[in-house]
Amino acid sequence: MYTDPIADFLTRVRNAIGAGHRVVEVPASKLKKEMTKILFDQGYILSYQFNDETVQGTIKIALKYDRATKESVIRKIQRVSTPGLRKYVGSKEMPRVLNGLGIAIVSTSKGVMTNKKARQENVGGEVLCYVY
Repeated sequence: MYTDPIADFLTRVRNAIGAGHRVVEVPASKLKKEMTKILFDQGYILSYQFNDETVQGTIKIALKYDRATKESVIRKIQRVSTPGLRKYVGSKEMPRVLNGLGIAIVSTSKGVMTNKKARQENVGGEVLCYVY
């Protein structure tokens, strides 16, 4: 059993990108499903599929690569808030990732969303990760 499921999710994606895999499969949870939807909406992954056949279920993520250079669209995916040190921010202190080119995934009282949407809705929360 791992203590940080979100870090495990991000590490599986990071390792699959490093190995050049097209598809990565991770154990599912509601939070991971929301994070996957955000990555898809922002154009960081090609597609995803939720498989609920087992008790926990799985998420299959098709990774996106640049056609010309064969490099991944996700340059870096980094965990910010950890179980040992939670990172909370208000709507005014919402982080800007790569001066607005990347995204921060934030868990708020209105659900999981990007830093830009959280700033628009004027809510703060826990910064889960940076993606660029």
